[in-house]
Amino acid sequence: MIHPIRKPEALLLGSGLAMVLLAWLAPPLAQPALYHPFADQRSWLGVPFAMDFLSNLAFVVTGLLGLVRLWRLPASLPGSAQRPLAAMFFWGLLLTAVGSAWYHWLPDDAGLAVDRIGMALAFAGLLGLAAAGRISGRAGVLLALSLLLLGPLSVWVWAVSGNVLPWGVLQFGSMALLLWLAWLKPLPGGLAVRWGVLIVIYAVAKGLEQADQVVFTLTGQLVSGHSLKHVVAALAAWPVIAALGRLGQNAADSTHPLQR
Repeated sequence: MIHPIRKPEALLLGSGLAMVLLAWLAPPLAQPALYHPFADQRSWLGVPFAMDFLSNLAFVVTGLLGLVRLWRLPASLPGSAQRPLAAMFFWGLLLTAVGSAWYHWLPDDAGLAVDRIGMALAFAGLLGLAAAGRISGRAGVLLALSLLLLGPLSVWVWAVSGNVLPWGVLQFGSMALLLWLAWLKPLPGGLAVRWGVLIVIYAVAKGLEQADQVVFTLTGQLVSGHSLKHVVAALAAWPVIAALGRLGQNAADSTHPLQR
């Protein structure tokens, strides 16, 4: 039986279509000419751009922690749609680590394309998870699948035309959608992620990215804003990991009600 489209689902669909139209019809936007030269140019033990390269280990740590936390939950938790979407998010973090490390070994447009495809997988899982917990499971799955298609497509458009607007719309539009989803009432059985905390952490990461040289100067060339951006962006996964932990603890308590 096909259930009718509810108002939040219609709003999500309309928002998605509006972003697609914006990316398609708005004037093209070129990527800044000096995008690749980052503040910290130092090598270490033969590793070029060592801090920007090695700081991607933070994505590996949070991705693996999330997958382990998810694996330890009972198979029925946190719901039919939310479990694979959470797994997609954590695998996306691991792919982001690989893509970003690839890019920072030798920063150029080809490496940046690989980096962004990994990020697209993480965005798809994260937004799908939020929609599944606040709107419906089918909305979460549809949103994730749409982003899995549109993310690589936006990277391809940039690679062949130089127009970075579709990628920008996907990245910042995703955060705008997440902000809206954070205000919606959680569904019964929805994963209790503190989405507001996650959004703030991500915003701090983007600020550090923009302040790459400023942070490098203020820290006496100890660490750059871009290196810190990797670490802080990886920490944005912690609200999801913490929510899975609370869910697992609640499940354990209900199984052993006499234990305190």
